[in-house]
Amino acid sequence: MPTLASKTFGTVGADQQKQMSGLEFVSGLVDGTLPLNMIARTLGYDVVEAEKGRVVVAVEPCKAHLNPYGTVHGGLTATLLDSCMGLAVQSTLDKGFAQTTVEFKISLVRPITPDTGPIRAEGIVLNCGRRIGTAEGRLTDRKGRLLAHGTSTCLIFAS
Repeated sequence: MPTLASKTFGTVGADQQKQMSGLEFVSGLVDGTLPLNMIARTLGYDVVEAEKGRVVVAVEPCKAHLNPYGTVHGGLTATLLDSCMGLAVQSTLDKGFAQTTVEFKISLVRPITPDTGPIRAEGIVLNCGRRIGTAEGRLTDRKGRLLAHGTSTCLIFAS
């Protein structure tokens, strides 16, 4: 499996996206054949697992992620959960369809610091219809302890 250091960053053109199912798209992010988005480079996270209806993103918190109180900024947590949930919905879509987040809600249940070590956000689809997809996400530490959780509603549209 490629490491984050060996992956590229950027965007995937609309014409190329239309030629892939959602699972092919997300799998390309995992195996490095497609570029991760630029916010992944900025925050240092990676898309590490994908199957239909389930996606995992991971990062190791560092000083760059801290808020003034010395804990990881909630924006990192929100980004990880939004990414894993949205990509989980994407992984269920046929060629020619895409999704975008309409709304999401997260709850932070434990503080995260660099001492927490690697964290993983797992998104799982709850329901995916023709126009709306919903997913839930769980952010856990290496011991499997819940750090945050959330839900997302995504709009599905022809790309």
